[in-house]
Amino acid sequence: MIPADCPGSATLIPSPPLRRPAPWIALACGAVIVTIAMGIRQGFGLFMRPVELDFGVGREGFGLAMAVQNLIFGLAQPFVGALADRFGPGRVAAGGGLLYAIGLALAALASTALGLTVTLGLLLGLAMAGVTFVVVLGAVVPLMPPGRRGAAAGIVTAGGSVGQFLLVPATQIAVDGLGWRGALLAAAGLAALMIPLAIGIARKAGSAGGRTAVTPNDIPLSSAIRQAAGHRGYWLLNAGFFVCGFHIAFVSTHLPAFLTDAGLDPGIGARALALIGLFNILGSYAFGVAADRLRKKYVLSWIYFARAAVMALFVVFPLTPLTATLFACAIGFLWLGTVPLTSGLVGQIFGVRYLSTLFGIVFMSHQVGAFFGAWGAGFIFAHTGSYDAAWTLSLGIALLAGLLNLPIRDAPLARPDMQTRPA
Repeated sequence: MIPADCPGSATLIPSPPLRRPAPWIALACGAVIVTIAMGIRQGFGLFMRPVELDFGVGREGFGLAMAVQNLIFGLAQPFVGALADRFGPGRVAAGGGLLYAIGLALAALASTALGLTVTLGLLLGLAMAGVTFVVVLGAVVPLMPPGRRGAAAGIVTAGGSVGQFLLVPATQIAVDGLGWRGALLAAAGLAALMIPLAIGIARKAGSAGGRTAVTPNDIPLSSAIRQAAGHRGYWLLNAGFFVCGFHIAFVSTHLPAFLTDAGLDPGIGARALALIGLFNILGSYAFGVAADRLRKKYVLSWIYFARAAVMALFVVFPLTPLTATLFACAIGFLWLGTVPLTSGLVGQIFGVRYLSTLFGIVFMSHQVGAFFGAWGAGFIFAHTGSYDAAWTLSLGIALLAGLLNLPIRDAPLARPDMQTRPA
């Protein structure tokens, strides 16, 4: 730099560092991104019957497209999370929003099962990884004080349910009025709004708010991953979240068809998905607050046990519009409350520096479960003519997940060289 007092010289002022977004701005933009991304996605089950009638793609074929979406969504999470940790979540979210819009627009042109698998499956699976919980929570949560992180995660998670409540009925209206292709094009235009919203969660890679326990020079990502891999509780979280993914994909993909098969009006299926979203707004926030006040692993176990009870009652009682509505309300309250609790446990045990990457790996397990929930239920239906075995399987693994979360060692990891400093 040329000294400022040299004759004829100009003072060179270094560029200011990229400022962190205000926490409330990041929270609002992150919640709206998740609202759009999850709201559109939760309505895909409404396209199953119109697509089947239009060009003969059966439920197993459509379920496979949804299963591929869930699988790619999951497999991409650790890598997308690492990109967000390295290059910043804003860039990753903007790219995800663009790919989301392109995938939906191309899906509207599909005329084969392969076309649906490539667009709704592969492209949207990649896009979802960039605009949902792993990237958005990794952007928002570190900006919050430690005592408010669970509530913030709950608000972002609830955004997905606001989208489900608002956009699933809108999707049904669009399918009825525009046809399934026109509805996908309308959804593509909505998805494009996520691109400018990504500015609100943009921050310098590696920056975080608040104070966090770190080593003097901060451990590298590879060490953080090895540390998590050696922690039994981390694997138990992966196993429990696998079950959550199975439940979410099975119900969201197959519930409308299950209700229609029983002779109920198709509108009841759309209403059920909307009610799941509505009650999950309450559940996500409630469980997010619980993550700040109660032991997270016990609340997680309670959620899985409660899911088992709700499913058992649903299959035992006669299927009517009333029982479908009550099931939707109950399962909705338990729907995504696992997200703030599971991400909160990851941050509590391992810190928030690499939250996007470490939670991304756990979320990959969630989406592998979702693959089997979407495709497996379709496979069971295709070979047995009913969803009875799928409901029984869902109930059993809910009980298993409740048991797996109980022995998790949830104390923060301590190392001799750890100290606390501003992140």
